[in-house]
Amino acid sequence: MTKTHTRLSTGAKIGVGALGVVQVAFAFLAFWDLAFRDADEVRGPKQAWIPAILVNWIGPLAYFSVGIRHHR
Repeated sequence: MTKTHTRLSTGAKIGVGALGVVQVAFAFLAFWDLAFRDADEVRGPKQAWIPAILVNWIGPLAYFSVGIRHHR
């Protein structure tokens, strides 16, 4: 088994780590918003959004773009 992560430069490792932190923060914000938002402001059942948000990048993006009812 090869260790491909050791072939990355220090800058690349920092970049990958930073992207990971941003992704976790994005998911955390989606969960936070879901927890404190009224159910009538969320499209679909709130419980259905929990596993959806766990899908990296796509889940939180979908929640913020289509999961929240935006009143205009």
